[in-house]
Amino acid sequence: MFSRTLKTMAVAVTLALAAPFAVAGNGPGTPITTPYVAPTAAEAVDLTYMREEEKLARDVYLTLGETWTVAPFENIAGSEQRHMDAVLKLLVKYLLPDPAAGNAIGEFTDPTLQALYVALVQKGQGSVVEALLVGGLIEETDLTDLAAAMSRTTKADILKAYTDLSCGSRNHLRAFAGQYSLVTDAPYAAQSLPQSVVDAILAQPMERCGNGRVR
Repeated sequence: MFSRTLKTMAVAVTLALAAPFAVAGNGPGTPITTPYVAPTAAEAVDLTYMREEEKLARDVYLTLGETWTVAPFENIAGSEQRHMDAVLKLLVKYLLPDPAAGNAIGEFTDPTLQALYVALVQKGQGSVVEALLVGGLIEETDLTDLAAAMSRTTKADILKAYTDLSCGSRNHLRAFAGQYSLVTDAPYAAQSLPQSVVDAILAQPMERCGNGRVR
């Protein structure tokens, strides 16, 4: 993940200025507004990045799906859209700007993700095998970034969203790895996670995530 120092400082100041006051009830029957609990600077940075990281996955899969007619790309692109939507709900709840607003497929606010999109698409368009490896790499990276983000929050709703996204990424990794093995007749090798972690994921069946469906 990108360096957070300056971004975290800037976000902290913005959150301090933007946080609304809680409204207390004045008597029996008066509604009490639930106090707004602002995200920490680290949570804000993570949510903002995760919104575009999920967009990266969606956009790469949509683009490679136009070149290679293999099932994982079309199916998983739809799932990544749902992941994007889940993070957007949290951005709205915590009064954070949406970095993906107005950006077309392949366009990113974060320059690191912009460059990564170009590199991954170029690699994936080389062959169907390379494309499947790109999918696997994206999902392994997502799992790493989600685990790191989970370590930096204690908010139940954010943890729940990241847990669901991690579940989806494990399923996506299984799909890409399975298709890779079908095409190459070789086992999928880990690209960024430890091989033991990938092996443990691939040894398990598809999971039901969040709302109870496989995604």
